[in-house]
Amino acid sequence: MFKSFSKLQWKSFFRSSSMGKSLGVKIVMGFLALYLMGMLAFFGSALFFILERAIPDTDPLIVVSQFLLYWILAELFLRYFMQKLPVMDVKPFLVLPIKKSSIAHYILGRSAISFYNFLALFFFVPFGVVLLIKGYALLNVLFWLLAMIGIVLSINYINFIVNKSDKALVGIGVLLLAFYGLDYFQVLPIKQYGGNIFYALYENPFYAILPLVVAGVSYYINYSFIRNRIFLDASLKKKTAEATSSDLSWIKRFGAIAPFLQLDLKLIWRNKRTKTQVFMSLAFGFYGLIFYTMEDFGMGSGMLVFVGIFMTGIFLMNFGQFIPAWDSSYYSMMMSQNIPLRKYLEAKAALIYVSIGVMFLLSVPYVYFGWEALAINFSCALYNLGVNVPVILFFGSKNKKRIDLNKSALGNMQGTSATQFIVGIPLFGIPLLIYGVIAFFVSFEVALITLCVLGIIGFAFRNRLLDQITSAYRKKKYGMIAGFKEQNG
Repeated sequence: MFKSFSKLQWKSFFRSSSMGKSLGVKIVMGFLALYLMGMLAFFGSALFFILERAIPDTDPLIVVSQFLLYWILAELFLRYFMQKLPVMDVKPFLVLPIKKSSIAHYILGRSAISFYNFLALFFFVPFGVVLLIKGYALLNVLFWLLAMIGIVLSINYINFIVNKSDKALVGIGVLLLAFYGLDYFQVLPIKQYGGNIFYALYENPFYAILPLVVAGVSYYINYSFIRNRIFLDASLKKKTAEATSSDLSWIKRFGAIAPFLQLDLKLIWRNKRTKTQVFMSLAFGFYGLIFYTMEDFGMGSGMLVFVGIFMTGIFLMNFGQFIPAWDSSYYSMMMSQNIPLRKYLEAKAALIYVSIGVMFLLSVPYVYFGWEALAINFSCALYNLGVNVPVILFFGSKNKKRIDLNKSALGNMQGTSATQFIVGIPLFGIPLLIYGVIAFFVSFEVALITLCVLGIIGFAFRNRLLDQITSAYRKKKYGMIAGFKEQNG
């Protein structure tokens, strides 16, 4: 039955009206997947020797075991956005003599051979081969690899259990950050505790059964959930639920742009892809920990300016680069109404201003690493407010690719064009160039003051800049409407 279902899925792909586009995208993604798998295999092969040289008095397998807990939580967090349960149109099969259990097993079995599962194996298998070459016990290594397969499958099926709950996502994120914080500030040796648990999978091969048991239990929970919901009349029954809405009356104080702000906030909260942008932006507030904890980067390093621009402007980049494509489903209707385009863009700018302010406040704790860290983030936030907001809005006039908000969140390239790659040059290149030149010839402080001044000047002239941007949108109006109408654009 699994073979029959696979044949039907294969025929469905090649007989699709959009087969040409789908095939082209899959070929490109296939090359990227091969590159990623190759890099993971190389890293898995080299990691033992890297750790052996970096930490000569410690077993590399122990070091790897100490980070497995973080890997599990991080993978669960990322898979929430990236991996979806494989779906198939089961309605035609429900009137045929096909067991519902076979359909459920096929759906879950297909997820077991997911690309995301193979990614981890392309790292662990080469690492395990190196362990064997280095003289580790054959039986122990084989059962350790078996345990890793069990963990990967457990992550796969647990993801489907928690995927529908935003609370589960927040819980996983909080747990990951809490463990990292407890370990970093030496409150509890989380890495040591986790390392002892996962190293035991190598020391005692019998423990390798435990991850497989977890995988089996999570598989059964998913199987029961799917099996009990595969009914033809389930799709015919009308769902009734109490209508709920958020109280956004407080936005009315923003005057003429209030209706647009309300629409944007509803759009962000009600759609998976836009909601993902918010969660990703908040998560990247911790991006600076990677660089501020590295001794290779001094406080005068241009890399920290890049980090400041990135952290305080992450929502500006994630959300702003697809303006106005987020509204592509009804953009033509908006343009046919008596809606002031200037107010529409002003509302987008206001939303991004707020996001920059929030991200700066979240970056204030980086003052722990010195006042220079706070000064960098403050100057970068001002620069984003005054310069990068008009830049991102102007490049929005080049967007002509439609975005379907009903599609999945990550791995979705809808709306992406050359504009999204070019806009990164002025967003990052110009401030880094300005900072680098002034810091080299004058000083670190003067370079930051220059970024602040440019941001203040840009913010002071925001009305004139918005007028010019509005004019650019009007010139591109009909081209954008035509582009947004293309369903496969």
